[in-house]
Amino acid sequence: MAHEHPDQATLQKLAMAPTKYVERTVPEISLRDFDSRIDEITSELVQAAENVGFFCVVDHGISSEAVNRIFDQSARFFNQPEGVKGRVPFSPQHNAGWEKNAQIRPSTGAVDRKESYQMQFGAGMDGRWLDNDALPGFQQEALEFMHQAQSVSEKLMRCFARGLGFKDDYFVKAHDVSRPDSQTVCRLLHYFETPQLPNPTGEVFHRAGAHVDWDLLTLLFQKAGQSGLEICPGRETSTSFGYGDSWTKVEPDAEKNAIVCNIGDLLMSWSDDRFKSTFHRVKAPCETGDYYGERYSIAFFNQPCKDAKIQGPLKKYPLVTGEEFTRNAMTRNYKAIQDKLKKEEDVKKPVEVVPAVSAQA
Repeated sequence: MAHEHPDQATLQKLAMAPTKYVERTVPEISLRDFDSRIDEITSELVQAAENVGFFCVVDHGISSEAVNRIFDQSARFFNQPEGVKGRVPFSPQHNAGWEKNAQIRPSTGAVDRKESYQMQFGAGMDGRWLDNDALPGFQQEALEFMHQAQSVSEKLMRCFARGLGFKDDYFVKAHDVSRPDSQTVCRLLHYFETPQLPNPTGEVFHRAGAHVDWDLLTLLFQKAGQSGLEICPGRETSTSFGYGDSWTKVEPDAEKNAIVCNIGDLLMSWSDDRFKSTFHRVKAPCETGDYYGERYSIAFFNQPCKDAKIQGPLKKYPLVTGEEFTRNAMTRNYKAIQDKLKKEEDVKKPVEVVPAVSAQA
């Protein structure tokens, strides 16, 4: 795969040019009767991970009502005054807290037009929950949902471990959320409404520039009618961020209550590159038919405990800990952003960038 980085003028043209779309099948995998069907489900997941990098799971055990409740809680949080949300500011050290218009993607060199609130299970959340007086019941409801998402993740982890020849609980132990050093993150996302066409300034309102996640596995929950997620499998891209390549829309499916899942860089490395991390984005609305309204989604990023030992069965890459893998990923992301900003002629002063530990949709 080529690694081309278009200049800012080229990026602007590509962002405003009509998107090339192609139909790709996003595998749908049922977790029904999981224990008795684990071999069948494993086979389906391995095939999806090897060939697509994206898939949807249904019959996963999280009710539509539970998903609707957490979206209601998300709206409650983001509807708070900024002075209230600002009591729990994002901490790069702990990868938790609230931030707004802060994340810059190497693919765009521009901030994503959104706000987010990152929650964890362990010590990373100390002092980063709003108190019950400000948001009654929020913490309890959020944690209940996070444990449900973790339960689905652990089923998928068992299958991927089995598919790679590890013991069934291999990945589950490495992502034990009962430990204080758990790094798994649930991220509430709120993308702002953007100007409708025509846009006289020509400004591109990026929502989430093209990227891959660097966790093990991401579970994404979307609200019906709020589209924008698009994928471009890594094997099919001709540039580093899919510039000018063909994309596929992944629409929310409320009827099936589907969870959209994608392989992250960590699982790609842990599988000796057998499973493929996939480019995805939340499109910058710029064409007729795009969704310009505010958009809510929830991403659950499975990230290993800091002392987890990471190395694939073939030992293609040196052994690293979960803490080292995360730090290395952050360093690469930060460098890519700085390199891009240096190339842009319209950047008049240094931009302070604090990349989050997860790249997300």
